[in-house]
Amino acid sequence: MKPSVLLRHVNGVSTALKCTHPPCKGRLFRPVASKLFSTTQHQRATESIAASPIDFDSFQSTQLSRDILRKVRVVPASPSYFTGKPDFTDNLLSLQALLRKYQTLPVVQPGHAPRIAWKTHAQYKVSVSEPVKAAKYGKIVQLLHRLNHIHPSLVPEEVLEALQLYKRDVNPYDNVAVLQTVDPYGRARGVGRRKTSTATVWLVEGEGEVLINGKSLSQAFGRIHDRESAIWALKATKRIGRYNVWALVRGGGITGQAEALTLAVAKALMVHEPALKPALRRAGCVTRDPRIVERKKPGKLKARKMPAWVKR
Repeated sequence: MKPSVLLRHVNGVSTALKCTHPPCKGRLFRPVASKLFSTTQHQRATESIAASPIDFDSFQSTQLSRDILRKVRVVPASPSYFTGKPDFTDNLLSLQALLRKYQTLPVVQPGHAPRIAWKTHAQYKVSVSEPVKAAKYGKIVQLLHRLNHIHPSLVPEEVLEALQLYKRDVNPYDNVAVLQTVDPYGRARGVGRRKTSTATVWLVEGEGEVLINGKSLSQAFGRIHDRESAIWALKATKRIGRYNVWALVRGGGITGQAEALTLAVAKALMVHEPALKPALRRAGCVTRDPRIVERKKPGKLKARKMPAWVKR
């Protein structure tokens, strides 16, 4: 339960009281004045000091006591208390305030910031005990990345404390990618995926022959665009006549299979020539495309398409 404060209205003036709830530990809050107060009354209310805690057992059944108890109300400590996700909202607002405060500090270049393993979406939901969506938590992670890029020698102490709350108890430098190597037969293996398609490619030095599921490139893909997508990694780096490609593709449609081959061929090519990675990245062959078709919903024709509405 969030801390709260009791306000006592006496003679038209609101006076802040200490909270009697045990978790609050007698915390004091600013007094709140009614909008109907005059200027003098409002000034007197804002300058008043906190009164002693109310002992409800000692109240006598007088008209004044009943009036006081009737006008006592609870004021939450944070405005986010009235939202559906108060803890998440407080976390988001606090990180945004830190970024506004220190956004003028120098930052390091991309890729040179300290590597930190942030909490996963599931771990964050458990920590706040709220149904936070992945997209909402992504906003917090984006702010954490920006704060983490502040130059290490100039990071304020409060930023370090805020980042510490979202760290995982793991060493991110222990996660090392397994390096693929060329097998004794001179083959390099690469796996690519797109939509629901999966492609496995073996790349070996040769004369430029391409076999996909035992078929030639023209037999496997009828469209010219799909043929170019399948071997785009070789074409972008001018390596079409230097390697042979054997591929197994399954699942999905023609376009998905062709774009899955793009990633698989690029991975296998980087095993042979690691120095080609910058060129392949500029050609758009290295990044995995995560987009998939949205599932159909009940009562709709497709994912979002609704049937025609007829009044009669």
